[in-house]
Amino acid sequence: MSINNKYHFKFYDWEEKFKNKPFLRQPFGDDWEEYSWGQTGLMARKLATGLKSLGLPKGSHIGLMSKNCREWIIADLAIIMAGYVSVPFFPNLKSNEIKNLLEFGDVKALFVGKVEDWAEIKKGISDDIPIIAFPHYEHNSKIDKGYQWSEFIEKHEPQMENYHPNLDDVWTIIFTSGTTGNPKGVVLNYKINQNTDVMYTKEYNPLCVDFKGNNTFFSYLPMNHIAERIAIEFTAFKNGGVISFTESIDTFVKNLSEVQPSVFFGVPRIYTKFQLGILSNFSQKKLDLLLSIPVLSIFIKNILKKKLGLGKAKVIVSGAAAMQVAQRDWFKKIGVNITIGYGMTENCAVTTQLPGSNFNKPGSVGTVQPNVEIKIDQNTEEILMRGPYVMLGYYNDTETTNNTIKNGWLHTGDKGLIDSDGHLYITGRVKDTFKTSKGEFIDPAKIKAKFGEVEYFDQICVVGLGVPQPLMLVNISDIGKKLKEEELINKLIEKLESVNSELFNYKRVSTIIICKDNWTPQNGILTPTMKIKRGNVDKTYLDKYDKWHNEDQKIIWE
Repeated sequence: MSINNKYHFKFYDWEEKFKNKPFLRQPFGDDWEEYSWGQTGLMARKLATGLKSLGLPKGSHIGLMSKNCREWIIADLAIIMAGYVSVPFFPNLKSNEIKNLLEFGDVKALFVGKVEDWAEIKKGISDDIPIIAFPHYEHNSKIDKGYQWSEFIEKHEPQMENYHPNLDDVWTIIFTSGTTGNPKGVVLNYKINQNTDVMYTKEYNPLCVDFKGNNTFFSYLPMNHIAERIAIEFTAFKNGGVISFTESIDTFVKNLSEVQPSVFFGVPRIYTKFQLGILSNFSQKKLDLLLSIPVLSIFIKNILKKKLGLGKAKVIVSGAAAMQVAQRDWFKKIGVNITIGYGMTENCAVTTQLPGSNFNKPGSVGTVQPNVEIKIDQNTEEILMRGPYVMLGYYNDTETTNNTIKNGWLHTGDKGLIDSDGHLYITGRVKDTFKTSKGEFIDPAKIKAKFGEVEYFDQICVVGLGVPQPLMLVNISDIGKKLKEEELINKLIEKLESVNSELFNYKRVSTIIICKDNWTPQNGILTPTMKIKRGNVDKTYLDKYDKWHNEDQKIIWE
């Protein structure tokens, strides 16, 4: 609903209606601290007054850099209430990265919270930028610079006005994770945000939200990820409920199990961790046997879902990267039906959806969501998308914006096809294709898909720029590491030969290389959202491709 071209910020409605009901829950060991909607609103209102006391003009860009926590939400609320623009960052950026983004993004003030290497980060922050430090969290850096959270809040009176931005005002600038190059600042306004309200109607409602506010959310994916902002933070702002956080990676399973959210959103890597965790306690053969006994099967499914923290989940969503068909089928067998979503920062994460109940279209990412159009570029196979969720453009980058949005169509960078029933299938990335020394073009995603979900692999990247045949670089999973070396090699050779028998000669993988280092965001191989940066893989390993290809062994340990 709009008021005279205003964005109706529904947080205020719940702040009044649920004043004494819990809203934000933060874990500390075995204890949980709760802030009610009223307490949250009061702190955000004081913080809004505090932000305005810095003398920043309306529409100024305010940065947010922290792992997920209650203060992140309160800071974001204050930014909205004060009429500013949020510019969130991943909390593990290096000093040169944050320096470039702060300058390029015209950031005028910065919230800093749960980060692990403040000594490195602060080298990239100018002394001219006011810093507001969240309270210190154990096992994270202590922020020794700027205004301290509690002191800053308490010295200001709460803003009494229920400020509603204009629909055309910029809501946020989200920098992409940089899978294909330097991060780009996606500009989204409140009108685009409001258009996503179509996701919360009785007719559609893909997140199965309760419109009376009885929703339980679990926040752990980076808050500067568009899916987390829309599916968790703003779904709570618009529909009420409780947001609980995770304390750390080590306590993730414990915290999730305690929360048992009604909505759970995860990337495929999280589901892989779930799957490997279960298979480390049960062999697949034993699990299949238990699930084949009717009465026992129901009991086992309920136990597993509860242990995973999904016992009360009305909807379980996977997005941000491709989920293998075999993995979705595996979870279905234990009673976990996963909904697939496809979208990106550039369209507010709204494109297509495949309900968890639909297993008739293996490999599909579903049909279009309301008011979305898609088509395939006949020359490049690129997926083009059009709808009211498309970004205004990239911040201060007209050229890239014009190359990405043409005649109203967003060029996604993904390759795909649409079947006769309107279901979309993603077949790869336009820029991932590479040419071998034989002059043949290789689409690595199609080869990787042939391997499906191999429980011995944690990460896979098909490469081969400039060599005669594709190679496959892998990180071995915890399950794979438990096998004896000879047994692991035999299993990998068996899988390799099986896949190669289905491929044309020039597409056959010549060698599997087991990399000695795990790929992480810290060493630059993965983005903060755990996607592989293909360019950085080539930079790291390219000079070894020819040597590996010419080795006699099919399996090589780096």
